[in-house]
Amino acid sequence: MAEPTYDELKGKLQELEKQVETKKRSGAIEFRVSEKGGVSVYGLGRFPVTLYYEQWTRLLDTVPDLKAFLEENKSKLKLKQG
Repeated sequence: MAEPTYDELKGKLQELEKQVETKKRSGAIEFRVSEKGGVSVYGLGRFPVTLYYEQWTRLLDTVPDLKAFLEENKSKLKLKQG
C-alpha cells in the first residue's frame, strides 16, 4: 500500500480539526479517563469536571435528592436564557 502524500495528510488533518471544532461548538458532553484514573466530563463549562469512580457513584446515587433540591431552590439560582 502506498504511503499517503503530504497533501492527503494535510487534508485529513484539516478534516479532523473541523470535526473537533464542530464538537466543541455543539456543546456536546464528552467523557474521558484522566491520567490519574478519574473520569472527566467536558462540555459543561470552561473547565472539565473530574471525579473518581467512587465519587461519581456517590453523586449518581443522590440524583433524586439533587433534582428535588434544584427545583426547591430554582428561584435563587441563576438560569441561563437560551
